[in-house]
Amino acid sequence: MSSSSSDVVVNPAPAGPTTARALPNGLAAFLVFLSSGAVLVLETVSLRLVGPYVGVTLQVTSSVIGIALAAIAYGAWTGGWLADRRDPRGLLAPALVLAGIATAVTLPVVRYAGEVLRGGAASAILLLTALAVFVPAALLAAVTPLVVKLQLADLRRTGQVVGRLSGIGTLGGITATLVTGFVLVAALPSTVILIALAVLLGVTGLALGFHLRRQEGGGLPGAARTKATLAVLGLLGAGLSAVAPNPCDVETAYHCARVADDPSRASGRVLYLNSAQHSYVDLADPTHLEYAYTQWIGAAADVVAPAGRPLDALHLGGGGFTMPRYLSATRPGTDNVVFEIDGELVELDRRLLGVRPGPGLRAVVGDARMLVAGEPTDSRDFVVGDAFGHLVVPWHLATREMAAEVRRVLRPGGMYVQNVIDYPPGRFIRSELATVAAEFRHVALVAPAAAIAGQQGSNFLIVASDAPLPVDALTQRLGRLDAVPDLLAGGELAAFVDDALVLTDDYAPVDQLLATA
Repeated sequence: MSSSSSDVVVNPAPAGPTTARALPNGLAAFLVFLSSGAVLVLETVSLRLVGPYVGVTLQVTSSVIGIALAAIAYGAWTGGWLADRRDPRGLLAPALVLAGIATAVTLPVVRYAGEVLRGGAASAILLLTALAVFVPAALLAAVTPLVVKLQLADLRRTGQVVGRLSGIGTLGGITATLVTGFVLVAALPSTVILIALAVLLGVTGLALGFHLRRQEGGGLPGAARTKATLAVLGLLGAGLSAVAPNPCDVETAYHCARVADDPSRASGRVLYLNSAQHSYVDLADPTHLEYAYTQWIGAAADVVAPAGRPLDALHLGGGGFTMPRYLSATRPGTDNVVFEIDGELVELDRRLLGVRPGPGLRAVVGDARMLVAGEPTDSRDFVVGDAFGHLVVPWHLATREMAAEVRRVLRPGGMYVQNVIDYPPGRFIRSELATVAAEFRHVALVAPAAAIAGQQGSNFLIVASDAPLPVDALTQRLGRLDAVPDLLAGGELAAFVDDALVLTDDYAPVDQLLATA
């Protein structure tokens, strides 16, 4: 008796446990779309969670992206390993429920840990971003390989199944990124976004478990003790989220903001942005300048033109609107235009800091780099650059191209003052001075002697003009302050700047220059 090979049909059996019944295609697609999208929601919102403690610098953004990618890699690897050893149908629901619990717990964990890890140290940034992202993202990343394993009932369609689910996961991530960035962050606080996501994941996991239980005719895989533990963890996460310290009075699209009373001055108010003191406003006395660098700006404003003469002033960054109020009080009739990217901050200033837009004060919401390009040439006498924070520096406002735009807007003889914050060894302030000097013929620096010597971090004030600066008048005006700063110009300034890098739109490593040695 003979036979040919065509008479024999071989059905290869997959290794590992018996293949479980596949999920309906729609359900499989939904689970992959949801889990992949949730990872990107976490990644985007975590930037806002850690910002009040470690800033929103390039290093922080890179850390969040890197930690999220690491979580996706390890989660997918672990999910695939488990899928080959256990029935994926028994793992999907617990993975989603645990991801929901981990998402809820993320909020209190980051806020408690953030108070301890506050600052810009690399180790603190990495640890805090890992606490914000890793565990829930890894659990969510495990969902896709579990679903893929269930859908591979026909090995002849492996490529089609894997490709389709991979594409759906990518679409989920894209959708979540766009919706979170354009809609959710603008409309809801981070707390609400995270709790809603946690609830969505938990409810989806429970519903999936109920669905699979009905299909199998038995209980949801796992002992009753495990289910009780998950329920307790969920309640604990929700409770911790409710009592976790919140550093914000108002969470805007860009800042964690709050206004505090000054206990030593009844009319004094302090504006905190991302938990750092940003502005001081005296509601009863707009001429009061609390912070040293605002006193330096006030001194420059006092000597830029004859006393009392109104100015056409442009402010790049609003903060608490301290300087517009000062100019309006000391030079009645001054036209102040303020470019502030955060519209919700402007509203907070209006409600709590007495800002009253009118004929002499106009607040324009938008990015200063984009808005200054629309300003008429030779239209302003005085430009104040005050958009940098202690942990947040918009690099595109620090380049030569930006300085060129400011020079274009200034009238002949007008003055540009720019507040810069730096720390030893002072690489950023030197580069920013070199950058401004590449566009302005006359530049000076105002700062404490210890900061110039590289002994401490501080505010620095760059003063620039195309016309010779009133150095003697400015020195005399600064000499009336309680804490008299140094003023460098000419050869002293050139020696301080040395061969520092000129920042351009093509190359502006601001975050690296700010990093302490």
